[in-house]
Amino acid sequence: MPLDLTPDQLLSTTRAVRKRLDLDRPVPRSLIEECVDLATQAPTGRNRQRWHFIVVTDPDRRRLVGDIFRRALATGGGQPPTERDLPRMFAHPGSMERISDGLRHLHDNIHRVPAFVVPAIEGRTEGASVLDQSMTWGSILPAVWSFMLAARARGL
Repeated sequence: MPLDLTPDQLLSTTRAVRKRLDLDRPVPRSLIEECVDLATQAPTGRNRQRWHFIVVTDPDRRRLVGDIFRRALATGGGQPPTERDLPRMFAHPGSMERISDGLRHLHDNIHRVPAFVVPAIEGRTEGASVLDQSMTWGSILPAVWSFMLAARARGL
């Protein structure tokens, strides 16, 4: 269901919604593809699209993605930052508790997410020059943000 949002409303209301995901709402593949198509129009570094999106809707594969997510959290890959790491995040009382609570909710419900859209770069970046890394990440990140805005505008 498309939302009637101005660009400013769209930009100011697109958030991480780990606890507000509608896990029972089916997401048509065509809607995901529409968002991906829009995302591929994002600006890129040197017009190099060395990235793509992987769409996972098959229940068995979604379960595997959920398992990978949980393992990453268990090994510390997704732990919220501590007060020592990012003092600015603690300027808003309760923000870290809300982030941790949202992360726990997603951990417990990741298997219910109806579709995963995974941005993926081609190749590896470790050992790449600063210029190559900036072009790689500077290309995929605008596409990811464009995907998020397109999905939000469509009520996802």
